[in-house]
Amino acid sequence: MNILKQPVTTLTGIGAQTANRLEKLGVRQLQDLLFHLPHRYEDRTRVYPIGSLTVGMTVLVCGKVEFTDILPRGRKSLVCKISDDTGSVSLKFFHFTANQNNTLKPGVWLSVFAEVRYGFAGLEMVHPEYKVIANPDAAMTENRLTPVYPLTEGLNQTVIRKAVRQVLQLCSHDANVLADWIPEAILQQYQYPTLVDAIQTLHAPEESVSIDALQNGSVPALKRLAFEELLAHHLSLRTIKNKARAWQAPVFQGAIPETGHFLRALPFKLTGAQQRVIAEIEADCQKAQPMMRLVQGDVGSGKTIVAAYAALLALAAGYQVAVMAPTELLAEQHLRNFSAWFAGFETNVVFLTGQLKGSQRKQALQALADGVAGIVIGTHALFQDSVQFHRLGLVIIDEQHRFGVHQRLALREKAQQTELRPHQLVMTATPIPRTLAMLQYADLDISIIDELPPGRKPIVTSVIPGERRADVIDRINGWVSKKRQVYWVCTLIEESEALQCQAAEKTAEFLTTALPSVRVALIHGRMKAADKDAVMQAFKNHLIDLLVATTVIEVGVDVPNAGLMVIENPERLGLSQLHQLRGRVGRGEGDSYCLLLYQAPLSDTARQRLGILRDSNDGFVIAEKDLQLRGAGDVMGTRQTGHMQFKIADLARDADLLEAVQQISDTFFTESPHAIQPLCDRWLGTSTVYAEV
Repeated sequence: MNILKQPVTTLTGIGAQTANRLEKLGVRQLQDLLFHLPHRYEDRTRVYPIGSLTVGMTVLVCGKVEFTDILPRGRKSLVCKISDDTGSVSLKFFHFTANQNNTLKPGVWLSVFAEVRYGFAGLEMVHPEYKVIANPDAAMTENRLTPVYPLTEGLNQTVIRKAVRQVLQLCSHDANVLADWIPEAILQQYQYPTLVDAIQTLHAPEESVSIDALQNGSVPALKRLAFEELLAHHLSLRTIKNKARAWQAPVFQGAIPETGHFLRALPFKLTGAQQRVIAEIEADCQKAQPMMRLVQGDVGSGKTIVAAYAALLALAAGYQVAVMAPTELLAEQHLRNFSAWFAGFETNVVFLTGQLKGSQRKQALQALADGVAGIVIGTHALFQDSVQFHRLGLVIIDEQHRFGVHQRLALREKAQQTELRPHQLVMTATPIPRTLAMLQYADLDISIIDELPPGRKPIVTSVIPGERRADVIDRINGWVSKKRQVYWVCTLIEESEALQCQAAEKTAEFLTTALPSVRVALIHGRMKAADKDAVMQAFKNHLIDLLVATTVIEVGVDVPNAGLMVIENPERLGLSQLHQLRGRVGRGEGDSYCLLLYQAPLSDTARQRLGILRDSNDGFVIAEKDLQLRGAGDVMGTRQTGHMQFKIADLARDADLLEAVQQISDTFFTESPHAIQPLCDRWLGTSTVYAEV
């Protein structure tokens, strides 16, 4: 067994209790300690002259005690002034003992380490680490920078530093303990250190390594580890894609008579981009390997009709289609669209959500199992064991990043009885930055609908401070008097759905009072599906003028007459989510407006983000900027969904590595196939199956 796979309890000083605490940090085996990197470093390698100190430095100084005093005002504190030939600094202790007071006598030399702050009497160090020393030459300096690790409750730096040192010693004694799977030629090409050297540098940097370079991620040692981690993720997805090519899938014929009827019956003409993506889907479905295609398109670019066309190809070939949406609201909208588009075709469309109970549910399940139903549209309920298909040939997943990986996997398994894997079409209106798509969707072919239907006008966006709420309310009055409709969106409060609904209820009450002649209604995530549907239908039929909503309306709701949207506290949401919400307006003939009603004061980043949204209507531009400002997990909404979580790589910082990762992954399949699995195991452990969707 590889020594690094041993549990951390094999190390000196780590018992069961410490092991449990380390597990909270994701550290179980010795190898995990090597990749649990410091999040900052302290420099105890040299003594700084006191006269050179400035606010914010964290340094080691050496000085003679001038005086010590206990200050009675406010919280009692012990103050001690030390000096060297160049200047003096105060040391301040709020928690101190009588013994400390006796030790810190005038004339004693101290070696002191702390952050420098600005205090009442000039520069000071609060609660510093200190040692009494014999003379200024006896100050103990370290020969390397001191690592400071991320901790959890009950763990301290001493324990974790000692544990890491033991594992580093194992690696330095035996070069084979930590195998380097990246070929020498690649390391030389990018001037990367070996794996052992990189890890040694990051845990115990020599004093010549700059702290700034370590913090901002520009040291070759950190770049090398980030590169290897990104490569492992990319290889795992490529491996899945290669495996998928070996599976059998049903073959659909392309342009058949039915597709002609279908297109002629539509009340609009497809854009060039839609036609191009349809051609790509047709080509995929004519092969005996499963299609795995992601269709990206900005809000309102017409992805759903493209999905419906793919569904028609499956139905004509005698197969069933499953369409899955993340919310009941969106699933219901798909049901309305698909039912209308397929009204002239002999096929049953059934609906399946968690709310469907009793005999209705039984009938829907029976229709799927018998093959009577050609299309099923639903939510997570499609994953349940009770759902069996007669001949599932195509799976369409909408807003795919909303689903956990295992859920998507479960739906693909539904077709296993026939020994054929269904084709998969994944859609998203969240434009994915190119760098992210290269990594997170290396297992999928990507199509982009980069053209909006003709006649759609850009939405005019304004950023307005909360104090001008009265002006916004006046504007709503004027808008409604022109027979137009309005959305008022209440955003998340600390991720709590209950609080979010409460805020929306209060806002609806306030607006009802403030706008007596306006018909106000409320919709939020905790309402029953039937109630939500009734409110949405009433809004669609213009029985409501102003709809107060939580972010449940983010995807898929289509009311062309609603051309004004107010988003409250937009600073709480990511750019991509704000762009999604804004896409609910601008669907009709007239002009459309989005008002971002923020709470002052705004942070610099929030100001920047709202400015980007005001100046651009292009989802792809917005997504790139969002990635730079917030990082990958937030952009993808993947914090919750078990998507890629990186130990070391940071996609905003390391985006420049992705081109190389893509090129080099090709050479691994041809020249170093034996290294692929060990690399994936090292960085992904048991989570590689997630990529199989």
